[in-house]
Amino acid sequence: MKEQITQNHSSAWVIQTWLSFIISVSVTSIGIFYMPVNSWIKAFMGMGLLFSIGSTVSLTKTQRDLHESTRIISKLEEAKVERILAEHNHS
Repeated sequence: MKEQITQNHSSAWVIQTWLSFIISVSVTSIGIFYMPVNSWIKAFMGMGLLFSIGSTVSLTKTQRDLHESTRIISKLEEAKVERILAEHNHS
C-alpha cells in the first residue's frame, strides 16, 4: 500500500492564524463595547459575533469531517483493488 503523505502546518502559520483570530475577535468586541448605542444593541451585536464564531467553527469541522471521510473511502477502495490484483497475480 502507498504511504500517506501528510502536510503539517508550520508553527509560524499556526501562530499567525491564532493571532489573527484573537485580534479580530478582540477588536470587534472592543468596537461593540464602545459603540455609542444602548446596551440592547450592544448585546445584539455581541450575540451576533458569538453566533458567527460558533457557526464558523461548526462549518470548518464539518468540511474537515467530509474531507476525512472521502480519504477513508478512497483508502478502502484502493485496498480492495490491491487485494483483487494480488489474487489475480497468484492464480
